[in-house]
Amino acid sequence: QVQLVESGGGLVQPGGSLRVSCIASGFTFTDYHMSWYRQAPGKERELVASITPYGSATKYAEFVKGRFTISRDNAKNTLHLQMDSLKPEDTAVYYCTNEFYVGTSRGPWGQGTQVTVSS
Repeated sequence: QVQLVESGGGLVQPGGSLRVSCIASGFTFTDYHMSWYRQAPGKERELVASITPYGSATKYAEFVKGRFTISRDNAKNTLHLQMDSLKPEDTAVYYCTNEFYVGTSRGPWGQGTQVTVSS
């Protein structure tokens, strides 16, 4: 089965940085795009960023462009999201997932990692 374990979230002040990570197993990592989604209370889960199987291309939601960087390490089956210049509206639970077509995933999801941006 697909297993996805997110980590690295926490509390950070506006303008600060966090790096969240995902350890993946149970599938051939390089067969899939990998993506980060987030969900805030009362809101729909939304796509944040995605990366192609070998990391040759990335895609970002408009609201994080220039602030977030997605990366993957295929040797370690890990996915990362470097988040800089964080804003309060970035507060959400962040999830990783594998998907054949970017933006279509309905899971599987890991447990998520909470990111809270507050002064």
